[in-house]
Amino acid sequence: MTLLSAADAAARVDPALGPLPEWNLGDLYPSMESDAFARDLREALHACQAFTADYKGRLEALARDTSDEGLIEAVRRYEAIDDTLGRIMSYAGLIYAGDTTDPTRAKFYGDTQDKITTASTDLLFFQLELNRIDDAVLDAAMAQGPLAHYRPWLDDIRKDKPHQLDDKLEQLFLEKAATGHSAWNRLFDETMAGLRFDVDGEALSLEPVLSMLTDPVPETRKTAADALAVGLKANMRTFALITNTLAKDKEIADRWRGYTDVADSRHLANRVEREVVDALVAAVHSAYPRLSHRYYKLKAKWFGVEAMPHWDRNAPLPNVPTRIVGWEEARATVLDAYRGFSPRMAGIAQKFFDDRWIDAPVRPGKAPGAFAHPTVPSAHPYVLLNYQGKPRDVMTLAHELGHGVHQVLAGPNGALMAPTPLTLAETASVFGEMLTFRALLAKTTTKDERRALLSGKVEDMINTVVRQIAFYTFERKLHTARREGELTADQISDIWMSVQAESLGPAIQLMPGYETYWAYIPHFIHSPFYVYAYAFGDCLVNSLYGVFERAQDGFAERYLAMLAAGGTKHHSELLRPFGLDATDPAFWQIGLGMIEGMIGELEAMEG
Repeated sequence: MTLLSAADAAARVDPALGPLPEWNLGDLYPSMESDAFARDLREALHACQAFTADYKGRLEALARDTSDEGLIEAVRRYEAIDDTLGRIMSYAGLIYAGDTTDPTRAKFYGDTQDKITTASTDLLFFQLELNRIDDAVLDAAMAQGPLAHYRPWLDDIRKDKPHQLDDKLEQLFLEKAATGHSAWNRLFDETMAGLRFDVDGEALSLEPVLSMLTDPVPETRKTAADALAVGLKANMRTFALITNTLAKDKEIADRWRGYTDVADSRHLANRVEREVVDALVAAVHSAYPRLSHRYYKLKAKWFGVEAMPHWDRNAPLPNVPTRIVGWEEARATVLDAYRGFSPRMAGIAQKFFDDRWIDAPVRPGKAPGAFAHPTVPSAHPYVLLNYQGKPRDVMTLAHELGHGVHQVLAGPNGALMAPTPLTLAETASVFGEMLTFRALLAKTTTKDERRALLSGKVEDMINTVVRQIAFYTFERKLHTARREGELTADQISDIWMSVQAESLGPAIQLMPGYETYWAYIPHFIHSPFYVYAYAFGDCLVNSLYGVFERAQDGFAERYLAMLAAGGTKHHSELLRPFGLDATDPAFWQIGLGMIEGMIGELEAMEG
């Protein structure tokens, strides 16, 4: 097996892609060794200590003193420190994501994380002490004056009050994170980045192998699937240990904090009610036969079989030419789609290209997948891609730029209120995909082109809604079972296979090797129960897009205002201007109905 060097990997890049951008992190810091980084880190540590000395034990008195602006000054100082710490940690995280196998970067990231954890320990008292202030006193302090600006943030942290521990325990939880869940997250990242999969004698990293699962050649897809299974199976003990440890770590935290359901902490962080998520999950489960089962049966028919092996699930349609989409074409496609909806939205997205806020090439050691990192409001977001010119890569670009636009618009709310709950954080990204898809669909001139584009979108929506709810169901079963004892890799795989078979339906054959695929999903490790946010966002966007199609006048302005709200409003308040209500069980049927409609159009083409 030949291990590809960085130079060899670069040489493999298809020249049809054109030059791919690499991000310029200099807007955060010039380098890991820069005086600016060292100065900010040193001053941030000192600022945290000074903040504690000035305010610890004084917050209730400051809240009661209506003649003094001490509490608002404390909140402003806290926000400024939070911004600086966020800038430092964002830089370290992005440097590390660029090559997680580089020991220098890994050490830099680990050392920075340790120092930021130490600094955060000094600040830990602040939110705990704020939540010990009598409700009536704090309400009176927020009733008028500058502190009213921070009411959304203060109201949010008070929702955590029932699950707070005493200061010493909170400090212990925070400090132990560096050697607890954060360390296991890092082990997963470095293990995945270091894995090489033997594909016809070449050692490839995860991203190129996953990309081969959408190759037009059936033998290539099977080879990639087999290589993926072999590589993951060889590391099953490690992945099972990581999964078991993190599930137990979460169970301990949940038990101490008084959460009753395995996903309650995620729901609280998302500022969404458990009942709303349960309604979404139930709606998608009941729709499996009308969505995934129905579509994959149709796709199997296109392939001339009763059932397809799992490696053909995302295969391009037979007898439909595929091509590489160059970077410049992808850029123009997404920006034109954004511009057709809102010139302002396109203008924000344009800056990601012009100012080198995007890192697009596939490189050995680079973090897999894609993300948009908001960094901090005093800077700007960055987007990471692994762009290989597939049509889905264009949609990924549209998705991550949607996140980026959202993060830019929310930035003026400040470090404390710019972050958006995950359920709403996916709104702009999925909407960006929908805009791009609709723009491409409008340009189709033949039945085959329209079918290929429609089927690709249906598959993306199934992956976003059905697959992510199946992931959520898998996590629920795994975390529930882990409470009874440690799970073997085979037991985890059995849970995975049962959930996948139920969601994908009889037209997909789960062949030997597929039982290992749970191991490479990073969300299970980094953000337990995150995945339902994708389905929430997709169904929400489908509903929003339906409103847009019925009444376009003024919609873009209302939509951008919703994004600009950041984390300052609950989902019910944000959706009200559009006449939508996520607490209504019928709400989810709107989004699911759009997917059904597309499948129906594809079926009609067969007539």
